[in-house]
Amino acid sequence: MTDIGFMWDTFLTLLTGVPLTLELAVTSILAGSILALALSLLAVTGGATGRNIASAYVFVFRGSPLLVQMFLIYYGLGQFRHGLQDLGLWWFFREPYWCAVLALTLNTAAYCSEIFRGGLRAVSSQEIEAARACGMSGVLLFRRIILPIAIRHALPAYGNEIILMLKATALASVITIMEVTGLAGKLIADSFRAFEIFIVAGAIYLAINFIVTRMLLLVEFWLSPHMRMRLQS
Repeated sequence: MTDIGFMWDTFLTLLTGVPLTLELAVTSILAGSILALALSLLAVTGGATGRNIASAYVFVFRGSPLLVQMFLIYYGLGQFRHGLQDLGLWWFFREPYWCAVLALTLNTAAYCSEIFRGGLRAVSSQEIEAARACGMSGVLLFRRIILPIAIRHALPAYGNEIILMLKATALASVITIMEVTGLAGKLIADSFRAFEIFIVAGAIYLAINFIVTRMLLLVEFWLSPHMRMRLQS
């Protein structure tokens, strides 16, 4: 029989890990998006050399498992402790939180760079020429025309990547970070009641992702004036 009281206590315990889960996700998504935008611009405007650099990065981080990347950064780089101390970087790599953020950032940047590159490629030459005919060029053209259109095209796929990264934060538990999944593992070790605990943990992730998907729909609606005009008419 399912113990509702135990599940409620589990929910309250796991809820304390939600801020850390969201912090991991938001930090890695923001940092990864900045890196991804730089990579996508490098691939689109950097010529053959830029394309090769971006392609090599995407191949490595998209082609290997995130869990392996996290182990390499946290456990693997620990073998080079003295070298990292000489460079003044050991303070960063000795902390599991920053290692998890770095692994999540590098991984999501590989996927998002391809999403952003596709969005930039989706901006038609006719739209660019029309903007130039209105006197736009350079940064103004990119900010007012190319970037908004590219974001609108890339948003559905980017939204999926955000949701995947929210779920990927669960892997941070394997390097001793006590977010939702890490707390769930500790509770299971104490109680041996995996079914109820994982049901509650899954429900928390579902609730977070439901809120995120609603927010992404609102952003997509805001970026699509033609949809608003259709509803108003």
